[in-house]
Amino acid sequence: MKLSFWAKALPAAAALAMTAAPAVAQRPPSAEQQIAILRQQLAASQASAVSLSQRLDAVERQLQQLINAEEQNGHRVGEVESGLSQLQTSQGARMDALEQKIANLAAAPPAAEVSESAPEPVAKPAQTSKPKPQTASATPAKPAPASQDESVRQTVPVSDPGEDAYSEGFHLWRDGDYQGAIKSLRAFVKDYPDHPRISYARNLIGRSLLDQGQPRAAATELLANYRADPGGARAQDSLYYLGQALMKLNQPERACNAYAELDNVFGAKLRPELKDLLAKGKADAGCH
Repeated sequence: MKLSFWAKALPAAAALAMTAAPAVAQRPPSAEQQIAILRQQLAASQASAVSLSQRLDAVERQLQQLINAEEQNGHRVGEVESGLSQLQTSQGARMDALEQKIANLAAAPPAAEVSESAPEPVAKPAQTSKPKPQTASATPAKPAPASQDESVRQTVPVSDPGEDAYSEGFHLWRDGDYQGAIKSLRAFVKDYPDHPRISYARNLIGRSLLDQGQPRAAATELLANYRADPGGARAQDSLYYLGQALMKLNQPERACNAYAELDNVFGAKLRPELKDLLAKGKADAGCH
């Protein structure tokens, strides 16, 4: 009788235990467990936020670099446009002044060509110690050589120390002492900045540099002489030899620009010998 009771009770207890097990497994986590889970989630969120912030900082830096580069490019473009505008304004004013000077010089005879075989300067007096006449009517002026410009013949006195200084530099150049000529002519330009031979001297400095094998320095000197006095006695020569210097620098297009300036500005007023040289220079440079 007792055995029969336990035989029935044990299966029932086992079934009850199996039914209660899922209920224990589904029990909600405690407060401490929930806090631990939240901390883990918070830490993961913070790490993700830090990574996102770093990526945003990197993007902002790249964006700022692009903005800075764009501003620099815009600044450089602005400088170029400003420079071009100033150049156009300056060129227009220079051309107006040049046209006025050419109109004033239209009645004057053309300047004589500087050549290695024909010196330009006025010959020195035979006796340099002879006192200068007090008046122009007391003693007639000594006639200048036939190769000298009429304008210079009328303005340069016989015993002019500036003319003597220029003559020294010219003879050094003619004799092939280019370095000595450059030194002497630079001293002349410094000591006699308003002398009628200034255009001659500056042009001859450029030619001495070109003859010495320094075309870049020669181009700088020749361009400076033309810009300083576009209507000067040797402005035409400086433009022509500027083209020659640029050809030595393997820049035929810029040489053509110099030749075009010479042709456009002086045109029919070019001396005959320069016309021939200009035609050959254009042909050598392939100017159209």
